[in-house]
Amino acid sequence: MSVPLKYSVIVPVFNSESSLEELFAGLKVVFDARQERFEVVFVDDNSHDRSWEVITMLKKQYPGQITAIKLSRNFGQHNATFCGFSFAKGEFIITIDDDLQTPPSEITKLAAEYDNTKADLVYGYYGHKNHSRMRNLGSQSLKTSAKVFHNSPGEGSSFRLMTAELAGKILHHTQNFIFLDEVLLWYTDDIAFAQVQHLPRKYDQSGYSITKLFKLFANLVLYYTMVPLKLLVYGGFVISLVTFFVGAYFIIKKMVYNVPLGYTSLIVTILFSTSIILFSLGVLGEYLSRIYQVQNRKPPYSIKKIL
Repeated sequence: MSVPLKYSVIVPVFNSESSLEELFAGLKVVFDARQERFEVVFVDDNSHDRSWEVITMLKKQYPGQITAIKLSRNFGQHNATFCGFSFAKGEFIITIDDDLQTPPSEITKLAAEYDNTKADLVYGYYGHKNHSRMRNLGSQSLKTSAKVFHNSPGEGSSFRLMTAELAGKILHHTQNFIFLDEVLLWYTDDIAFAQVQHLPRKYDQSGYSITKLFKLFANLVLYYTMVPLKLLVYGGFVISLVTFFVGAYFIIKKMVYNVPLGYTSLIVTILFSTSIILFSLGVLGEYLSRIYQVQNRKPPYSIKKIL
């Protein structure tokens, strides 16, 4: 009688040729010690180095334990992880980064927390993150915004353990930008946390620049919140109210004191109101462009090769 497959580990890969062999070896040590069957789903997010060649080599060495997927272009970490869900066959799914900053041995802490709580989703959170100051600031901004705008716990990370049932529920989402933590919160609030280690980066540099973090934040706000539209509504109301009183003030001065309105006050008022209108149209245009993308069913990922 064959032992059932218990864990599927999904690893989104981008330019990590140096760490993949060590990562898989670490995962193998963990699950062999636990005497549990596992598989690793590597999703190469169109890397520019030799990552795919390394994954192919690992697949040849461990054909029954590795699924290798190569995407046709770079779709981002969340979309690549989302792709991996479609290929996971285990009872539990673990997501882990490819950079070894979270040691594979920390998986035991997620598993122990699940055994204690039976939660649908267990996040690993870091007491101290060994990123650059700017990267930490960007990550913290994303977490804070998620906590404020989405009522999320604010302690999430890309190191997670979840039930296959929960992962299966999100697979029908087909919009082109996927933010996993937000989507998972749509389906469960049964969430637990385990503090895990975060090591300094051993190889290369992070693929997340400040520009990419800002783009991720902008997409998160525009795809998953109504905050910009609410700002337009409330901001427009406040500005209209202020403009009304300012206009009334100048009208009264004109009627009572016969004071000329003046070119400067007029041009400032026109420029200010025009800038507000253009900004509002820009926000509406961003929402319309994303609605257009969703209506056109722009895919969250496109697979080039599967091994």
